[in-house]
Amino acid sequence: MTASRDWTESGPHNSAAVIDRRQLLLLSALGLVAGAPALGAEPKGELTWGVHVSLAPTWFDPAEATGIITPFMLFYALHDGMVKPMPGNVLAPSLAESWSVSEDGLIYDFVLRDGAKFHNGDPVTSEDVKFSFERYHGAAQQLIKGRVAAVEAVDPRRVRFTLKEAWPDFLSYYSTSTGAGWIVPKKYVEKVGVDGFKNAPVGAGPYKFVSFKPGLELVLEAFEGYWRKPPAVKRLIMRVIPDEATRLAALKNGEVDIAYSIRGELGAELRQTPGLALKPALVQGVFCLYFPDQWDPKSPWHDARVRKAASLAIDRKGSNDALTLGYSKITGNPLVPEGFEFYWQPPPPVYDPAQAKALLKEAGFPNGFDGGHYNCDSSYANLGEAVLDNLLAVGIRMKLRPLERAAFVKAFAEKKLSNVIQAGPAPFGNAATRFESYVITGAGFSYGSYPEIDEMYKQQAGELDRGKREAILHKMQQLVYERTIYAPIWQLAFLNGVGKRVGEAGFGRIALFPYTAPYEDLTLKAG
Repeated sequence: MTASRDWTESGPHNSAAVIDRRQLLLLSALGLVAGAPALGAEPKGELTWGVHVSLAPTWFDPAEATGIITPFMLFYALHDGMVKPMPGNVLAPSLAESWSVSEDGLIYDFVLRDGAKFHNGDPVTSEDVKFSFERYHGAAQQLIKGRVAAVEAVDPRRVRFTLKEAWPDFLSYYSTSTGAGWIVPKKYVEKVGVDGFKNAPVGAGPYKFVSFKPGLELVLEAFEGYWRKPPAVKRLIMRVIPDEATRLAALKNGEVDIAYSIRGELGAELRQTPGLALKPALVQGVFCLYFPDQWDPKSPWHDARVRKAASLAIDRKGSNDALTLGYSKITGNPLVPEGFEFYWQPPPPVYDPAQAKALLKEAGFPNGFDGGHYNCDSSYANLGEAVLDNLLAVGIRMKLRPLERAAFVKAFAEKKLSNVIQAGPAPFGNAATRFESYVITGAGFSYGSYPEIDEMYKQQAGELDRGKREAILHKMQQLVYERTIYAPIWQLAFLNGVGKRVGEAGFGRIALFPYTAPYEDLTLKAG
């Protein structure tokens, strides 16, 4: 094996920066480690969420991760990853306490954390890591498995991934953009089967499964054997409350402690309610319009002028002010959020209905046209309604088609939607991983592609010179912008409510993550 670069909890290995474990234990026992309860402290009490979407059993299984961020709401509680985003570190050592990469970028060696256990008491081993990767069949399975030549369980605590060719984004994609690096117990899954696992999931995360009532609630209980630290809160209850007004009412009367997604006038009401707190989280989700018919010469959406007209018709500031109280970030980049590696800053988007009408006339639609269905996640149908009004004002007539989130994502990934899709790309990663999921040939959510973008993607994927790679990725983003492959709306600020009993709610601790996390850090107020 060639020379390698090493990483541990401190990032690139630096022995001077590694805290002696005995000192850490002593500080923890004295309660002096930030966020850590004193050793021996038992989890107490419970927290209840009002969740904005219906929880799907498929989100209990990392193998089925579909390339959206929602399942990570549950992954961070039930499961643990080899490496994952954590406070202050986008690639934090987790079940893997360290790893090394060969100088040629072909070999990744991971060392598992000693003593990490699953909820059933079984130790986390290299065989579980190998098994979890091999059974992953989510949206990006062809992309990631097509680049891995072999996975070896070298010994119980060491795993080796050998790539077919250098791929700078392997770790990012393995750990954050897919479920392939979130580890499940091999013996248990083989014993109970796929359906049995989703009915009673066992993971290695800070909380273990207690019960699930489809469409109603999920109950979790603290796993005191979690390697990082025992959770402070004994029980978590995630209650499905699809209606925003009902979620806010439940927060006000104390039925729930945290309410996801409280927008518009209800958000303003929440912000003014004594004892409650509005918690906006600017996230990696960039709302945009996708035009899956742009590759069909018979469709109006095939004409770039029509797509540009739709973009010019969108009153982004108006919808931002009305729905997210101005907290969302208006951006001209429809796919990659500011804060991601290799982000390209485009010109700001323009709201110009007159120019939109002129472009439609130039494209042969002086009286507008019937644009078909406007497909969206039902939990963001209010944004769809606002955009539809904007489109109608310039002559583009469409019918809103909201779908429950799991059904929407399934139809999107299976290429069953047409006309216009209100997309919200939001998984972890960087500019390259967004293209891998949403633009290039074979991407999970791409209905077509452009040869020059595909070629540039291949070039950057094997480019080890960061500056050259960045230049290629910037050009790719520029082409998406210039051709209006997607039309930007805004980078979402996810508005949430926090009740009186909550100490640490966990919003914003993990950069650009919309939900509360890490769960083991959440607290109740004393007394």
